[in-house]
Amino acid sequence: MKAGDELAPLEIAVTRTLIVAGAIASRDYQDVHHDAELAREKGSPDIFMNILTTNGLVGRYVTDRLGPSAVLRRVAIRLGAPNYPGDTMVLSGTVTAVADDGTAEVAVVGSNGLGRHVTGTVTVGVPQGAA
Repeated sequence: MKAGDELAPLEIAVTRTLIVAGAIASRDYQDVHHDAELAREKGSPDIFMNILTTNGLVGRYVTDRLGPSAVLRRVAIRLGAPNYPGDTMVLSGTVTAVADDGTAEVAVVGSNGLGRHVTGTVTVGVPQGAA
C-alpha cells in the first residue's frame, strides 16, 4: 500500500430499513430518521440517514478494503447532501499517506444522486504486509 492507491468503490443501497436500523442502533430517535410524515413537516422530502450510520459505513468501507487486521484510529467526516431512501451511495477512497509503522490516511468520498453525501479522512493502522 502506498500514497495514491485507490480503494475499490462500494455501492450501498440506501433503504428505509438501513436508515431506520442505523438510527435505532445508534440510539438516535430524532423523528427525521424514522417518521416520513414528521420529516416532511420539518421540510425534508423524506427520512434521511444520520451521521452515526454514515460514520459506521465509512469505517466499514475502509476496513473491508484494507483487510481484517486493519484497525480504525480516527474517522473525521463532514456531511453534505442527505441520503434518502431509494438512492445509492457509492463510497470511494484514496490512500493519501502511509507512515513507516503502517498507519495510513485514506481520503473517503461518498456520493449519491444529489451529490457528495460525505467527505472525510480515515486514519487506520495496517500491520506491515497486511494490505
